[in-house]
Amino acid sequence: MKITFPHMGTMAIPAKALFEELGFDVILPPPITKKTLDLGVKHSPEFACLPLKMNVGNYIEALELGADTIIMGGGVGPCRFGYYGEVQKEILRDLGYEFEMIIFEPMQGRWKDFYKKVRSLLGKMSLLKLKSAWDKGWAKAKAVDRLDSLINKTRPYLIDPKKGTQIYKEGLSLVDESNDIKNIEKSVDLIEGRLNCLKRKKNFKPLKVGLVGEIYVVLEPFTNLNIEEKLGELGVLVDRSIFLTDWIKEHMALNLFRDLKHNRNVREAAKPYLNHFVGGHGIESVGETVLYSREGYDGVIHLLPFTCMPEIIAQSVLPTISKEKDIPVLSLSVDEHTGDAGFVTRLEAFIDLLARKKEEVVV
Repeated sequence: MKITFPHMGTMAIPAKALFEELGFDVILPPPITKKTLDLGVKHSPEFACLPLKMNVGNYIEALELGADTIIMGGGVGPCRFGYYGEVQKEILRDLGYEFEMIIFEPMQGRWKDFYKKVRSLLGKMSLLKLKSAWDKGWAKAKAVDRLDSLINKTRPYLIDPKKGTQIYKEGLSLVDESNDIKNIEKSVDLIEGRLNCLKRKKNFKPLKVGLVGEIYVVLEPFTNLNIEEKLGELGVLVDRSIFLTDWIKEHMALNLFRDLKHNRNVREAAKPYLNHFVGGHGIESVGETVLYSREGYDGVIHLLPFTCMPEIIAQSVLPTISKEKDIPVLSLSVDEHTGDAGFVTRLEAFIDLLARKKEEVVV
């Protein structure tokens, strides 16, 4: 069995560790490029959202490299993510590829179905081996999230932010190569130390911007045109509202390990504006924006794929929050036609607006 799965930010690092520890051959799709996007766009429905198209491109490239089994997440509720697996399966079958697709639906009350899927993949594998693999994968997931948080909190202060980005990428490689959980943690500590040694701007106070939106677009740098890196180089401290480990907790482990207090706070904050589930992370985009306003952030950037229903609902609510809470919000919709130049121009204009607003408050 030669397993593959789609890219989503740094997800490949812990996912590869998990499946290799379980004894599977893992064939990663090549890093996402324009070729990946072009393949997905060519073979996907025109009005499908960008994440689906990117997934299709990933799968085609991985199947061409010899993969025969695709691991895919499922979904519940009105978000189209719940249909991804079946749609992608039909697209790939029509193209003549032979493979098996195993779709893991969120447990959320259907743990028996989830258990059957796990057993179909793992057979009679011992629980001890499964736990060992999970522990390693989970350690790497936490490590890459910690690296993401570290670089976002460090980059705006650096005289040479590109040097910080280079060290961050070296950290990802160290985590990927580490086979021992203690070494994984030591690798992140090492990178944190190296980042702390870089030269910093004196008496610098960065703008603080919260990042909310649909999880794939928020996590995948190719899709969001490296927005966190661009903002950091503009001197902006970015706080991302969702991380890979959040998705894993939500999707794979019921609510047992989630930050239930924060989750309640998000929903309570959203309630005056959006008080029912609309799929995806629509409520979270609304609630997190309210929380960012309470925490004194200078602005919020909302990322969404073109045609994403949950985030379109959130987008319609955000102007009201922006006005009532006095926090600027920029919604950026992305698809295969989104260009870097226009994207950067909008970001720079938004940051200029935040800087002027902050100067007015100080005066």
